[in-house]
This record gives sequence, C-alpha cells and structure tokens, in this order.
Amino acid sequence: MAMVRLHLPPPFSSKPPPNPNPSPLSSSEILTSTSDAGLLFREKLLYLQRDLHIDASRALAANPALRSAPLPSLRAASDALLSHGFLPDDAARVLSHHPSLLTSDPEDPLIAALRFLRGPVGIPLSHLRRTVLRCPRLLVTSVPNQLQPTLYFLRRFGFVGSHRITSQTALLLVSSVEKTLIPKLDFIQSLGFSYKETQKMVLRSPGLLTFSIENNFKPKWDFLVNEMGRDLKELKEFPQYFAFSLEGRIKPRQQMLVESGLSMPLADMLKLSDGAFREQLIDLRIASLDTRL
Repeated sequence: MAMVRLHLPPPFSSKPPPNPNPSPLSSSEILTSTSDAGLLFREKLLYLQRDLHIDASRALAANPALRSAPLPSLRAASDALLSHGFLPDDAARVLSHHPSLLTSDPEDPLIAALRFLRGPVGIPLSHLRRTVLRCPRLLVTSVPNQLQPTLYFLRRFGFVGSHRITSQTALLLVSSVEKTLIPKLDFIQSLGFSYKETQKMVLRSPGLLTFSIENNFKPKWDFLVNEMGRDLKELKEFPQYFAFSLEGRIKPRQQMLVESGLSMPLADMLKLSDGAFREQLIDLRIASLDTRL
C-alpha cells in the first residue's frame, strides 16, 4: 500500500515574510538621515572649536577618523585629562598638538602614560600638568616600547637620586636610546671627554641631550676651537656653552671681543645679559688703558 504524503502548512510565525523587493527610502527619509548626520558633524565641529579651541580643519586633516567618531568618544580624552588635574585650557593645548588622542582609547596611550609618569618615573601629582605641558608628546608615546626602555637607560646612566627625572627632564623619555641618546653621548666623548666627564657634564646640563649633533654640537664646537681659539678645558668648565645661540649670542659677542682686543672667560662672555656684557666690555677697556698708562 502506497504511503500518502501530507503537505502540512508551514508553522505559524508572527513575523511577516521578507519582502523580496523592498522599496527604496523615500526622499524625505534620505533627507532626514542626511540632515541628522550633518547635525552630528556640526556638533563635533562646534565641540572642537568652541570647547577645545582647536582648529577643526587642521585636526581633521591630521586625524581623518574624527569625521566618523561619535562625539562622546571625542570628549573622553578631555575628560581623562580633567580627571587627572588638568585645566580645560591644558586639555585644549594637549589635544590641539595631538588630535589623534581624540579618537584613541583613553586607557592607551593617554592614561597609560599618565600612570607611568606618576608611578615608575615618580612625578608628583602637583607637577604632572607641568610635565605634560612641557612635552605633550609623552601622552602619545608607547610606554612599553619607548618610555620604559628610555627610563631604564637614563637611570643606568645616572639620572637617579638628586639627578632623577623631573618635570623639566621628563621630555628625555620620548628620545630613542639607540637613535638619539647614544649617538649624542658618543659624539661628546669624541670631542675628548671621558665617559665619567660626559656623565658629569650631561647630569649637570641634561638639556644637552635635546640638542642636534648636526645643527648644534658640530657647528658650535668648530666655532669654539677654530674661531674663538678656546680649548676643551673651558668647555668642561662651562658645558652650557652649547645651550646658547650661535648666531644670536656667541658670534656677536665674540666679534665684539675681537674688535676690542679683549678676552673674557667663556661663562662670563655668555651668561651676562646684553647690558651687563657691554658694561663689562667698558670696564675691561678702561682697565686695559690703565695698565698701559
């Protein structure tokens, strides 16, 4: 006997069957969607310009992700800074320098960097603002890949105790050990400094590690030796020489000394203000005339 197949109706469903030919959005719906997107974008622009005082066009050019990022995510970076004691103007300054922070997860790198500065580096909370405003780049630099290795290197070199990293020297942490710090230390030693002398010199004037070899160290060293006729001994006594402008101070004052036929210790020549330097020149001229008489 042949079996009879029963054709049962499909199970009941409360959902309507899919429409194989969905109708396109009406022009009013498209207009509403477009106007909503435009309104949200305008709100972001107003937030950047009015609240953060950031040039919106420059920020968008530097970080195109701002166009699609929701407004709450943009506020997260500023809120994170404010929660760590920064003022609204501070947040605006930092975020204008690095608009990438506006679309980054605040936990990394911003908060990770702040925690690193407070913890391993040991920057007091009262100095945290000053540290970051001096070098906002700290907040966009990887802690494990950059800040931490550089901190360990600097501490091994001697930045501990009274020479520990502070709000003034924390900017050294964004420097590459292999590409920046070691080449500068090697160059200083190539001038005739021993390792101990280099160490003493740098710990005394940490800003030396922020100077360019090609644009600072080399031309100033050449001028010191070849034009001024000075020697390494004077440089060891006054390593701050490299911190003064070659064109703005060193050369003009050297020219005045040469024209007057006078000499002056390197430190006195450069540390004096313009007025005090001219007064010193006058005193030296009078003294030289007295000795002749």
